[in-house]
Amino acid sequence: MTIPFRILMAAFLLAGNLLHAEYLTVRAQRGDGIYSMLRRYHLVEYGCNIDEFKRINGLSHSSNLFEGRRYQLPVEVYHYDGKSIRTTTGRDDWDRAIAIRDYNEWMLTARLREGSYQEEEILYLPYHIDHCSGFSSEEVVAEIPALGENEAVNEAIDRLKDERADRDPIPVPEQVTLVAPRTFAIFGDDYAEVPLLDNKLAGKIYYIVSGHGGPDPGAVGRRGGYQLAEDEYAYDVALRLCRNILQHGGTAYMIVRDENDGIRDQQFLRPDKDETVWGGASLPRNQKMRLFQRSDIINALYRENFEKGIVDQTMIAVHVDSRHRGQRIDVFLYYPEGDIVGKVKAERIQKAIKTQYETVRPGRGYEGSVSPRDLHMLRETIPSGVYIELANIANTSDQQRIINPRNRQLLADWLLLGLLD
Repeated sequence: MTIPFRILMAAFLLAGNLLHAEYLTVRAQRGDGIYSMLRRYHLVEYGCNIDEFKRINGLSHSSNLFEGRRYQLPVEVYHYDGKSIRTTTGRDDWDRAIAIRDYNEWMLTARLREGSYQEEEILYLPYHIDHCSGFSSEEVVAEIPALGENEAVNEAIDRLKDERADRDPIPVPEQVTLVAPRTFAIFGDDYAEVPLLDNKLAGKIYYIVSGHGGPDPGAVGRRGGYQLAEDEYAYDVALRLCRNILQHGGTAYMIVRDENDGIRDQQFLRPDKDETVWGGASLPRNQKMRLFQRSDIINALYRENFEKGIVDQTMIAVHVDSRHRGQRIDVFLYYPEGDIVGKVKAERIQKAIKTQYETVRPGRGYEGSVSPRDLHMLRETIPSGVYIELANIANTSDQQRIINPRNRQLLADWLLLGLLD
């Protein structure tokens, strides 16, 4: 769908000399849902794009789109000044400018515009480049598949995937991980045996979900010629946290699993794509299906355990953020919007981490935040949840927090302290 040039020029005339004109407006196609429309414009991968799309169009997460109606995309429209992307957008950031350029070139390749931004004097700035915590300006825009006779079939499949009302929750088979008394193969040979230290977490259940996995490595950093994949480092910290919980009498489910990778004490963790989920199923390529696969499993386990009388159940999602390489961040947390229980749990973890920094590195300070977010794993799971971002994988200093195995264990230990509080 190409946006008529005359419509965009009218918007620029109304905007006068302002650099920033408005959000890009497009018409919904037949069968469009929120996810399929944003997927077409390579925006669905970033959660803040979805949130912003709903906000600017006055939609809820369950709203339908109407064929032919105009909707604003979270893509800002600028009049290209003929000099550079940096002068056009008013920010002297080279990596950011490259990311904007790549997105505009991708739109041309995807036939979403008629000419280049230089020819049309129109520059598009997707919302996630400046606002999404999971975006890195070093990321490469996904390659566009060739358009052909199967395009209609692919679009029909996408529409079916977006019809949540017709989606049945996936069945959750039982999976036994205990191979001997207090021995769990998932942790690897060196850590399989898990001694019981006390029962401080007895009667509590935790669903541990490490971010991404399978076909999706998540954010990717680089250090000394090595590729740092978010899913590998988040998984290692999640495994260590899971083991910590078991040591204190709690019940922990590793929802995303890699039977070949136990707890690893290497700096550089080899990326792979063989992760599965609880029950042994592989991870779908479609992002939305992967997320629902995880939330469905958690919800099924929650109901099963709730029927047994276990009320204290928590979902913990572990991720590694990606921002500009020069930006250092502290561990920060999200909780479900409007969930007081989730907020309290997140604040306890934050307090524990802050206390540890004051003890181990006095004077350093700690700026990790706690805030609400409308993220799938927080919104679509029944138990209260906490969503944790461990570091900026692109920042050299932050990388030490995750590549050093001792630091990964400390992260898991400090997260545990927040659960024990």
